[in-house]
Amino acid sequence: MKIKLVVGLGNPGREHIYDRHNIGFMIIDYLSNQFKFKLFNHRDFSVGKTKICGKEIQFLKPLTYMNLSGLAVEQHIKKKKISPQEILVILDDFSINLGSIRVRQRGSSGGHNGLGSIIEWLKTEYIPRMRIGIGPVPPGVDPKDFVLQKFSREELPVVAKIKDEVVDLVKKIAREGVENLTIEVANDSR
Repeated sequence: MKIKLVVGLGNPGREHIYDRHNIGFMIIDYLSNQFKFKLFNHRDFSVGKTKICGKEIQFLKPLTYMNLSGLAVEQHIKKKKISPQEILVILDDFSINLGSIRVRQRGSSGGHNGLGSIIEWLKTEYIPRMRIGIGPVPPGVDPKDFVLQKFSREELPVVAKIKDEVVDLVKKIAREGVENLTIEVANDSR
């Protein structure tokens, strides 16, 4: 199955732009820059499209806040007749170390409220996802607080490298789909 829509998860608003939880939004913005497409705001989402490896792919940022991401995704895919299996969701994961990326074809939300909302609204766990490591959570820090923290200056070069790796992965997924793709990219720069 080919990917027709890439969804980056995050929270809208200036105060959240550089939050760890917003790595999905950061990546969509970076892809927009790299692949030279514009994002247009609708009521519940921001969306753009371009061709990658000859395939038209749409890119979406839900503007409904993380916990209601599924509402925006469901609205868009219903209108565009895209199936859940043709979506790639990009999200943060604090249980994976910063610099690591995991791509899976399906699975549970793993406790991520944004992915959980999408699974609930689309009524399936068969939604490809790319988990971007933002961890580990320091001892004594509540994960809910940790995901709303900004990346440190020392972490920014790792975040930049992740964005470049995602560009390559999106090209690969555009060419090959996600059926036989189980990737774990580990970054040793920490």
